[in-house]
Order: sequence, then structure tokens, then C-alpha cells
Amino acid sequence: MNAPIIIIGSGFAAYQLIKTIRRTDQVIAISVFTLDAGDDYNKPDLSHVFTNKQGSTDLIRSTAGAFATEHNINLHAFTQVDHIDCEHQEILVSGVRHAYSKLVLATGAKTFIPPMSGDAVDEVITLNSLEEFASAQQQLQQAQRVLVIGAGLIGTEIAMDLVSSGKKVLVVDPSKGLMANMLPDLVANQLRNKMADAGVVFKLGKTIHSLDMGENGLCVTLSSGETEFVDCVIAAAGLKANTGLARKSGITVNNGLVVNLQLQTSAKNIYALGDCAEINGKVMSYLQPIMLSANALAKTLLGQATDLKLPAMLVKVKTPQMPMQLGGNMVTGVTSWQADIDTEGCCVKAYNEQKQMVGFIVTEGHMKKAFPLLRELPATL
Repeated sequence: MNAPIIIIGSGFAAYQLIKTIRRTDQVIAISVFTLDAGDDYNKPDLSHVFTNKQGSTDLIRSTAGAFATEHNINLHAFTQVDHIDCEHQEILVSGVRHAYSKLVLATGAKTFIPPMSGDAVDEVITLNSLEEFASAQQQLQQAQRVLVIGAGLIGTEIAMDLVSSGKKVLVVDPSKGLMANMLPDLVANQLRNKMADAGVVFKLGKTIHSLDMGENGLCVTLSSGETEFVDCVIAAAGLKANTGLARKSGITVNNGLVVNLQLQTSAKNIYALGDCAEINGKVMSYLQPIMLSANALAKTLLGQATDLKLPAMLVKVKTPQMPMQLGGNMVTGVTSWQADIDTEGCCVKAYNEQKQMVGFIVTEGHMKKAFPLLRELPATL
């Protein structure tokens, strides 16, 4: 009997890969080892659970058992993989060896929590998984004053969702503007004004020095010396790929698990996918590149070696008070912008030194221009 394909992880990337494989091959053996229950859910839904008044169970699209049955997989839930024996093509789980024909690392990423002092540091909440939301759900529902660490894409989406659900929201970030790596000041300032009008308070250009327990809630001391009292603190300051298992198994790791265009790591028959994979020097934690990666990897695992190709991709920002879509690069290497602003919103194009368009942002009434503009951008990979 041939050894199965083993997948470590049960997030969006892992399950997208399984669904794609099963569209072509319904019988090849697949085993999944995951630290959590293995339920199938859509992680981006976590950034708007508050206005939708959803609990953790509401987000489950398919229970672990139902998913395993439907897709004919052997699921090992709440199971930690201790080591990968690359030479013998086996993983070790509590002293038991499991052979694989191909191994896929879809170990995801964990939320980065900036360093801070104080006796309440362990109270910081992360929302990067269904399990994390479930464990903090009651606390978040009861909280009236919430501090969000991070004004990037996820932090901005969560802050807008929280304030829309009636909570008082404070956002802290060392950058001077919102989504500083993605938005030029022109658009970032518009978004900030919209959120401020809705009630979000911003402390930008600052960090949290300490977090302590206090009589009136959690006492937050900022780098500026200011203090704020809140009911809970959510970290949304970026992600760090989960690379520990690969690293101790001798697999090449940088910011993520380094892979080639076929998603193969430095080890034979071992691949990486999703938030943990570093492709062409980048870790791309967005749905579209993960879906395209899963499509390419499924073919490779089934015997048709396939290089990943990434077209220019669209990012939809879930900020209902100022919906927007962006493509390409709007900040790094950009030398000029062209803006079309009217009462319906804005369309901003970014150009490099050679006067080539390298990115765009469209908001509100201009979003119908997104796909025509996307076709003008060069491929990502």
C-alpha cells in the first residue's frame, strides 16, 4: 500500500488543497494532522463577526467530521507533529512514525504581539483562528472599550467592525498613517477621517510601553507617557509564519518556509502552502495567491509538475464606511500618483520612475473600475 499524502494544518490553504485534489482524484490517500478541531471555516469572516453578531460556531461551514467524510480524508485532530524525518519520509507523532509519499506543510502563522511590559501582557487577545475567537468570544462581547494594536489591513478592518457594533475603539500603531504599507497618504487620510467620524480614536506614531491590571480595567501606558483604560486589547500587528517544525527538521526557513515555483521546500517531496510559505522572497497571506498556489500544488502532487503563476491580484478591504479595492503596489518604489476624486469616491493610480502604472486604489463609487485597471498591471509572478 502506498504511503498517503500527509498535510500538516487544517486552515484555508490545507482545505483548499484537499478540495482541489478531490476534484481530480477521489481516492488517493490523504491524512491531515492538525492542532485544532479541524472544522472548515472562512478566516476572513473573523474581521466582521461583531457587526454580524456571530459566535464561533456560526462561522463553521462544515464540521471536521463532515469535512473528513465528504472529502475522504483521515483526520487527526488535536494532534501535534513532533518531528519530520526527511530522509525516511516519515513524521513522528508521540513516538509513532507515519510514512508519507508527499508532505505538505500548511502550518499557517501566528499573530505578532509587540514587546511590552506589565502584569497584563498575557491578557492580549489574538483573532487569527476560530479557536482564538472562541476562547475570547465572551470577553469581547462584554467589552465596551477595546484597544486594537495595529493599523494595517486586519487592524483597520477589525477596528471598523468593532466601532460599528457600538464599542469604543482605540487604535495604536507606530506608523503615522493607516495601512502604511498599502495606502498613500491621500487615501489613508480619507479612511482615517471616516473612521474618526464613526468614533474610532487613533494614537498613531506610538507604541504600547506597558499593559497592567487596574481597578478600571486594563491600564495601557503608551510610549508617549499617556495612559488609557480599556476592557480588552486585541493584537492585529501582523503575522509571523509558523516555521518551528520545519526549522528543527532541517528545512530551509527565512521569513517563511522557502519554496520554489512548485511550492517545494529544500527537502525532497516536502511542500509548503499558505501563510507559512515564502514564495520568491515574499509571504503572501491573501486568499487569491493561496487559492492559486493550491491549484498548482494539487497538480504537482498528482504527478503533473506545475509552476505557480500569479497574475496581478485584487485585494478587497472590508471597511464598509469606505469600501475599497486595490491592486499592485501603491507605496514601495512609487514615484508619482494620479488621483481622480469626486463625490463618489476616488481612483488613484501609482506609477514608477519609468512612468509605468504599478498599482491602483478605487473606493466607493469608483470600484467598477477595478477589473479594467487590474488587466493593465504586470503579473505578480
